[in-house]
Formats: sequence, structure tokens, C-alpha cells
Amino acid sequence: MQQDSLSLVQNVAEPITTNVSLYDMIQQGGWFGGVIILILFILFLFTVYLFFERYLSINKQSKHDYNFINNIRDFVYESKINSAVELCKRTNTPESRMIEKGLLRIGRPLKEISDAIENTGKLEVFKLEKNVNYLATIAGAAPMLGFLGTVVGMIMSFAQIANTAGQVDAKLLSSGIYAAMLTTAAGLVVGIVAYIAYNFLVMKVDKSVHRMESTVTEFLEVLNKPIVK
Repeated sequence: MQQDSLSLVQNVAEPITTNVSLYDMIQQGGWFGGVIILILFILFLFTVYLFFERYLSINKQSKHDYNFINNIRDFVYESKINSAVELCKRTNTPESRMIEKGLLRIGRPLKEISDAIENTGKLEVFKLEKNVNYLATIAGAAPMLGFLGTVVGMIMSFAQIANTAGQVDAKLLSSGIYAAMLTTAAGLVVGIVAYIAYNFLVMKVDKSVHRMESTVTEFLEVLNKPIVK
């Protein structure tokens, strides 16, 4: 009899735990929380797509031929401008397109050549940076969206508690709170991923721009030297 009593006390004392799935947590967050989670999921997919699209595009545009500028130098010194232009067209990189503009203006003042190269360079940098700013926007907006979902979820949770007659159930309160906090966690995850992706791509763009500037500087130095005919 005493053993049965002890067993009953132990069973009462042991907490009952239930496993809550992510889907259940989203459902408990209310319709507004579900909408926020859906928006954040779409932003996450867009972030992943944009990162890989930009990464592959920048890598393709950033291929560097270390013999390119040397070949251009030889062609210019030998007055083979047409051959240099053809080499630029075959190479098809930002540096080659910039230098091509300069080659087509050989014979004009150096300032005009430099301005033409600079204008082409701005267009090339714009192509490299295309859509990258979207990642910065997502990195800033996603955590705020998540926090908005949490605030609205908390308001809805406390409103439900206020309308509950009698003693407030701790389970009802806690479930409403962790369901609401889910949107903040989701927003932070999306924001952090977008932030890292943005900074990584900016680093690659800066590296490409530095290489472009270095190549153009070498080309302008070639034009400053007398051309052997």
C-alpha cells in the first residue's frame, strides 16, 4: 500500500512533456505570424538565389588573363591597334572593354581617352554590383519583419489571455510567447544570411574593381610612352 502511494506521488511529480513541431509553433502564432513566416521564407529563397546568381556572374566577369596587358602593350608599341582591339573583343572582360574604348581613341588627347575609359568603367562596376543592394535591404528588413511578427503575436496572445475567464493558464501564456518569438528568430536567421552574402559579394566586387583600376593604369602608362612605328 505504501509503495503504491509512493508510485502515485512520483507520477504526479514528474512533469509531462510534449514535443511541439515547427508547424505547430507557426499555427499557434496566429494568422499574422504565419504570414510573416511566409514572407521571411520567400526572402530567404530570394537571398539564396541572388547570392549564387551574383557570385557566378562576378566570377565569370572577373576572370583575369595576366598576359592580356602585356599583349596589349606589344600591339600598341608595334602600332597594331586593330590587333589590340580584336584581342579585347575576344577576351570579353571588364578590363578588356575599358581598354577597347581607350584603343579606339588613340590619337586624341590623353584626358579624353582617360574619360572614355572611366565612363566605361562606371558601367562595368554597375554591372558587377547589379542587384547586390537587394541583399543589404533584406539584411535590414528581415529582422524588423520578424520583430513586427513577435510584437503582434504578443498582443494577440495577451488579448486572448485577457478574454479568458478565471485563472490564467501558464501553458496558454507560454505557448503564445514562444510562438510569437519564432518570427524574431526567423527574421534574424534570414537577416544574418543576407548580411553575410552581401558583404562577401561586396568584397569580390571591390577586388574586381581594384584589378580593373590596376590594368587601366598600366594601359595609360603605355600610352604615355612613345609608340614605335
